[in-house]
Amino acid sequence: MSFYSHKILLNILLRFKEPGHHFLPTVNIGRFQALGEAVNPYINEATGQSLSSHLLSYSLSLPFSVSLLHGEATMSHGDGDATVVNPERQQSENGLQQPSEAQSAFLEARQRRKIAELEGKIETLESGRASKERQTNYYLAQGRGIRRIVALFDNIEDLVTENDRRYDEDAATFDQDRLQTAYDILTRTLPWIVTRSSEIEHDDYLRMIKMLRQGADGARGDDTSKLKALVADWVNRELKPNPPVDPDDKHTRGFINDACGKLLCPAELDWNNPAYTANLDDLEVGLFKGRILVQGFKAVFTSPSSAKDVEGDGDGADIIENNGRTRRAGWGLKVKKHVAQIIKMEKVTPRSIAYIACQVRFALSSITSWRTVDGDFDYIQFWRSIVDFFERPPGREAQRRVNKLLEWWTRKVFGRSRHEDLTDAVRSGMSVNALARQRADLDNATFDSN
Repeated sequence: MSFYSHKILLNILLRFKEPGHHFLPTVNIGRFQALGEAVNPYINEATGQSLSSHLLSYSLSLPFSVSLLHGEATMSHGDGDATVVNPERQQSENGLQQPSEAQSAFLEARQRRKIAELEGKIETLESGRASKERQTNYYLAQGRGIRRIVALFDNIEDLVTENDRRYDEDAATFDQDRLQTAYDILTRTLPWIVTRSSEIEHDDYLRMIKMLRQGADGARGDDTSKLKALVADWVNRELKPNPPVDPDDKHTRGFINDACGKLLCPAELDWNNPAYTANLDDLEVGLFKGRILVQGFKAVFTSPSSAKDVEGDGDGADIIENNGRTRRAGWGLKVKKHVAQIIKMEKVTPRSIAYIACQVRFALSSITSWRTVDGDFDYIQFWRSIVDFFERPPGREAQRRVNKLLEWWTRKVFGRSRHEDLTDAVRSGMSVNALARQRADLDNATFDSN
């Protein structure tokens, strides 16, 4: 039943009862109770009282109901027959009198005031509900980036607690530093969260944190479902296993599958695949540059269709060609924003790489539901190890290699719009720079000839 139908019923019900007289339309008691129950959701929320029970008890106390249209009274009980009663005789027996016109006008005005008051309360309730729904949807949407770029396994409460602890203590462990970094990323990603947390009541704060967490976990689940089929397709295309990896059945993946096993195999072990064999003397060579890892990142942060284009070595040489092709393909089309645009991500970050590495590893495994431990494999420790590789390099040279790797990633993912990340060699070969050199050379040649 619609909101306006409830309002109509409410108007009728309020006209049924007025203290001091019993001039009511003939109504069946069962239907009288049903009408009260129809508006209970609104009355309960506005007044904390149940209208249907009140109306039922009142209707049962009536000796009869008077038909204003036919001038005759009837006794009506449930679905049974009604007994006709002479209204004048019944009035004299009960001492009732017909109200005057002035009394009727007063009662009608009073009823209208009550109706207007209750209608106002209903509208306020409806407005409050809509406002809460908008706020809930906002928190859910804002929380979707937390697992992806802030912290995959840590709760927001843990990040806030660590930041508060820093006001009293300076000493910190590696784990505490990792939490503090996550808090800093969180406040940069959601700059409103600090102010909002200090302005709202504690119950509203807890509700906000709950909605953010639900949005974060929901996004992680969506990415897991998305990569389940995509990773199977990429493995089949690149490694061409026989039989191919089933995109719908995870029980056939993991180490029992030759193709998945090659990708899951630790670096110190050899699965007899040169393309995925690490250099044990220099394990950083090719680290975090796997094709499927890059495809997984682009599928989540830029779109599944963009994951098809991961060619090139990340020096930005294909930026101009891809940029022109994208403009031509997008003319006249309304393009939906992808995740990176929504969360304002312009560069690849360490924690986003760690997030995708965990998601791809899970997609290659045989476990069917998300968990932190898979046999001897610990996803929490895996995520932390990757984050620490980027955020805690042992020295200046290691930091330089990390920066270079992150630049490579940014060009691979956002190369089409990251012109400032072009290498010097590529910049020198661009036509605009070549034109400048030619003009300078021609000017110099003319000057020398004179």
